[in-house]
Amino acid sequence: MELYKIIARSVPGLKLKLLQARLPDTPEYYVRKTAFTSFVLAFGLSIVIFLFIPKPIVFLFFPVVFFLAFLYLMGYVDLRIQKLNKEINKEIVYAGRFLIIELESGVPLYQAFRNLAKNYETIGVYFQELVERVDLGTPMEDSLNEMITITPSPDLRKMLWQLLNSMRTGSEVTTALSAVFDQIVREQQIAVKEYGRKLNPMAMFYMMIAIIVPSLGTIMLIVLTSFLGLNLSLFAYLFIALFIGFIQFMFLAVIRSSRPPMDM
Repeated sequence: MELYKIIARSVPGLKLKLLQARLPDTPEYYVRKTAFTSFVLAFGLSIVIFLFIPKPIVFLFFPVVFFLAFLYLMGYVDLRIQKLNKEINKEIVYAGRFLIIELESGVPLYQAFRNLAKNYETIGVYFQELVERVDLGTPMEDSLNEMITITPSPDLRKMLWQLLNSMRTGSEVTTALSAVFDQIVREQQIAVKEYGRKLNPMAMFYMMIAIIVPSLGTIMLIVLTSFLGLNLSLFAYLFIALFIGFIQFMFLAVIRSSRPPMDM
């Protein structure tokens, strides 16, 4: 439909994001699939709410839920790019050192790419595709340019750019790569130090908000209801337990998302 094309064009860089996220969908199909999934979620949630609150006004929330679900699901491509970026960054230093050792040992660049593709699960996928393009007749420089475009990792993009520049200028590849990976290592060390500084206050807030306050609050609530003669239903206790669990889950998700994308 024309509407899907209009929405797809309104999202900046959606086609490139889909390539970087390694999703085979076209922008129009991705928007249509997201809209269908949002419709199913909104309709299903409306039916469930209607079973508990049998009033037609419940269905007035359907457009709101559909819109919020559509916006959330449209961001899936960005989340996938971030996930791939983290996975690549876990291997980038080791893969770079492996490539440097291969080249210093006299292994040709093409064969070094093949060896790297066999030894690294995440980065190896990109180099395997690069090798396959070369096998099909695409020049090495054009293959590197294509990989630079579709890689979601800035660090891998630096590595590929350095390889491409060295091939064009005829300079020593290993020297240039060593400088690039020294910089990447320094950046990762800085990220680890910043993560360490963030972790202490985050742990303190987690203890206060997710453990101490809910525990004491629940005890005080039980004591007050006993003195006042109030009886809380099972649903109220389940709601409190789910709310505390949700807070703890959110804290853990924040800590996990702020962790540097590398093996420490």
